[in-house]
Amino acid sequence: MDFQNKVIVVTGAASGIGLALAARFVAEGATVVASDRNEAHGAAKAQEIGARFVAADVGQEAGVQGLIESVLGQEGRIDLFCSNAGIAIGEGPETEDRHWDLIQRVNVMSHVWAARHLLPHMLERGDGYLLNTASAAGLLTELHSAPYAVTKHAALAFAEWLAITYGDRGIKVACLCPEGVWTPMIQNAPILQQTAISTDELVEKTLAVLRADGFLITTHETTLKSFQNKANNYDEWISKMRHLRTKAMALLAHHAAGSGEQRP
Repeated sequence: MDFQNKVIVVTGAASGIGLALAARFVAEGATVVASDRNEAHGAAKAQEIGARFVAADVGQEAGVQGLIESVLGQEGRIDLFCSNAGIAIGEGPETEDRHWDLIQRVNVMSHVWAARHLLPHMLERGDGYLLNTASAAGLLTELHSAPYAVTKHAALAFAEWLAITYGDRGIKVACLCPEGVWTPMIQNAPILQQTAISTDELVEKTLAVLRADGFLITTHETTLKSFQNKANNYDEWISKMRHLRTKAMALLAHHAAGSGEQRP
């Protein structure tokens, strides 16, 4: 994909990965529509990078639909939709149902709603690209939060399904599965900070795959190696993850103690 003169939408664009992607697409010559639930901060950042801003809560179908209708109404088309917004909440099965529902809406259903309202327009044109941000947790797991691990597995599965179902009809799909990236998302995950990369590095890796019309975007060499180990010997992989989780939780406890946080 060539980004110049393309109409690109990025959700979760007030900070982190979304903001970095939006800024780079502007620099590449695209018309960018940045969106976020945080209207004041998102609008200010969009103005800084030269993007149009549309406030939207992608945890609600009406928010996703309204964003898409705004862009189709003003820009006329959407060439690339980056469904990037995501949250990390909860711990184990004791996590309250309302939090399970919220993370399911933001991390999974936002992708479903985007496809629901975008595909008719893209299929009519016979062209379009969907970039869904999942996580390396979708290929592997997440050591702190069961809701995050579950929803990122689901996000990857949905992206795979879209690619399989619509690939022969001109629709391209990519799934971004990063490990640790220096964003607010990992501020309470010290084990991810040990190997975290910058958002600029992530953007370079993402654009390289999009230019090649590829599907899977990873950020660390360890991701696919661990994914292969998982497939080759599931029991051994789970054993290694147990050890890694013990280390991760010890680091988290130390981090919390140092910052004065209270852990349940």
